[in-house]
Amino acid sequence: MDNFAKFFIDGKWVEPSSPRYLDVVDPATERPFAKIALGSSADVDRAVTAARRAFDDGTEISVPDRIDFFRRVLEIFRRRQREIAEILTQEMGAPISFSLEAQTATCIAHIEVIIEVLRDYSFSEMVGTTAIVKEPVGVVGLITPWNWPINQVVCKVLPALAAGCTIVLKPSEVAPLDATIFAEILAEAGLAAGAFNLVNGDGPTVGEAIASHPGIDMVSFTGSTRAGVRVAKAAADTVKRVTQELGGKSANIILDDADLETAVRNGVIACFSNSGQSCDAPTRMLVPKDRYAEALRYAADAAESQTVADPTKPETVLGPVASEVQFNKIQNLISKGIEEGACVLTGGLGRPDGLGKGYYVRPTIFSSVSNDMTISREEIFGPVLCMLSYGDEQDAVRIANDTPYGLAAYVQSGDPVRARKVAAKLRAGSIFINYPEWDARAPFGGYKQSGNGREAGSQGLAEYLEVKAIVGHG
Repeated sequence: MDNFAKFFIDGKWVEPSSPRYLDVVDPATERPFAKIALGSSADVDRAVTAARRAFDDGTEISVPDRIDFFRRVLEIFRRRQREIAEILTQEMGAPISFSLEAQTATCIAHIEVIIEVLRDYSFSEMVGTTAIVKEPVGVVGLITPWNWPINQVVCKVLPALAAGCTIVLKPSEVAPLDATIFAEILAEAGLAAGAFNLVNGDGPTVGEAIASHPGIDMVSFTGSTRAGVRVAKAAADTVKRVTQELGGKSANIILDDADLETAVRNGVIACFSNSGQSCDAPTRMLVPKDRYAEALRYAADAAESQTVADPTKPETVLGPVASEVQFNKIQNLISKGIEEGACVLTGGLGRPDGLGKGYYVRPTIFSSVSNDMTISREEIFGPVLCMLSYGDEQDAVRIANDTPYGLAAYVQSGDPVRARKVAAKLRAGSIFINYPEWDARAPFGGYKQSGNGREAGSQGLAEYLEVKAIVGHG
């Protein structure tokens, strides 16, 4: 833990320019357990200078050498996976089983996929007499969230390095410690000094400095839509590339030919996974009107079977939400749902019974929800599901698309052909049919106010490349 209160700049662990520190709070106990330094614009300047020097002066690393580097990263990550998972559980509350089997396991998959992508990726091609060359954007600023902290660090850092970019990273100050361990992994794997730099801090200070910095060529941001707008505005004056993965309010359409009980139960589990703190969570469940009452019974039963408990216990299904700010936001939105006339089917305000300490939220399902209610429009980011009814298939698609967001959508059907036809009508970046297995090669990103750009797979690598046309090449 010696490096948690330092920054990683130009290949070294360094003290902050100004001594300001922030407690990292365990959301299960509400007690601080570590400190990080809070950076300033001066620290960002130092990091950008190091990244710019590494980019401008560095010799191009061959694709085989990049692959060898990522293989070393994979080996070290596997060795430290348990340590990262335990830190992640303590800093943001994910149950330890989920931290191991999802939060960190996805990172291993992303490392394996970037090796696979690099092996087959073409950085140049001839079109007529023109050579089309794909080159690294340059120095990139990466700003990552607290809900899938190490996953989002890996999702951004790996393709940026694979493209040949150099990096300044600001992880979330709510869950920053896993990023420090990842910096140690990169250093141990032999990354050149200055290629990766880590500065902790808050959004208005360090995030703003990264987004507006003239020495940064691109910013990749994951977080709320509100914060994403602020990042884009800060970046506009220097006309840098901005990619964003923002909020979501994903619809889960259960068609009339689906196995209703299975579809509803799995939908509740998917919504509540990670304590509801996933931007692509299926938080609006759309059910045929004539089976709505039946669906409510299945949903209530599924919700009441969820174990909310100490996240360090292997049997825990739901831990606390990540912070007091998040807990209060969720409570306010539950209150708003009640005020606007939605019915609490199960759960509701306050902590679960027996949990008087910690930012634990009762798994909550609202019935009698209309799509114009606040709880249907705003991202709650907690274990809260809205259940809506629809008339026919066209009505379901209309309701699903009636949202400012477009990150994900879900379709459940007994007929795969029908499901694919419905998926084609949905305005979202990812469509999940019949709760499929996660695919690390699938690009991830959104339509509308859910952002722009894509992460993961070959499309994730392409985001960090510029396209140069050499006309008359031969």
